[in-house]
Amino acid sequence: MATKFIVEDLGKCSYSDALVIQEDHFYGAIKAKQSGETSLHPNRLILVEHDPVYTLGKSGDVQNLKVDPVTVGATFFKTSRGGDITYHGPGQIVAYPIFNLERFEIGLAQYIWNLEEAVLRVISKYGLKGERIEEASGVWLDADQDSVRKICAIGVKASRYVTMHGLAFNVNTDLSYFEHIIPCGIDDKDVTSMAKELGKEVDFDIVKTLLVEEFEAVFT
Repeated sequence: MATKFIVEDLGKCSYSDALVIQEDHFYGAIKAKQSGETSLHPNRLILVEHDPVYTLGKSGDVQNLKVDPVTVGATFFKTSRGGDITYHGPGQIVAYPIFNLERFEIGLAQYIWNLEEAVLRVISKYGLKGERIEEASGVWLDADQDSVRKICAIGVKASRYVTMHGLAFNVNTDLSYFEHIIPCGIDDKDVTSMAKELGKEVDFDIVKTLLVEEFEAVFT
């Protein structure tokens, strides 16, 4: 079966540059949808590895950023996505699906479930058992334990059933950057990465390839 989206891998790219690309596709897709010319804007999965940056969701609390980002070599952006504050940086796969959900015949809740499912399937291939938490989106480990920790954060925006923003999946991420924020505004849960859980760095490109394959499997 042919895939229902195209993949655009930006490689290493600043948050600001990637945002311009995101918004161009997002608003283009909405405009095409309004004019009945959706074939001009196919669903698109944008993949990127950002320079160190903290991003704050539209309803987030800036007090959850505990330092001046410049002092730790990072930048800061307020965004239009849901959720609170998070970190993006090297070693982390960021996926921005610009999807017309009506093409998949799903709503926003199922869309977020699918994002989580793709990551759950990837980490399971490395022997990691991820889980969902009812009160918080994302992918977690040891969800019912005091040691619960997040390996993938999700924050999205949708308009007219077209999505932007997406997920941040910690592969070989430098987790020390998370010490300068209250991640997602949740102060009683930790953050982790594949490298930390496995005790070694993993092949970033292989994980990225697997993630695309699982996107293709869950978005059918």
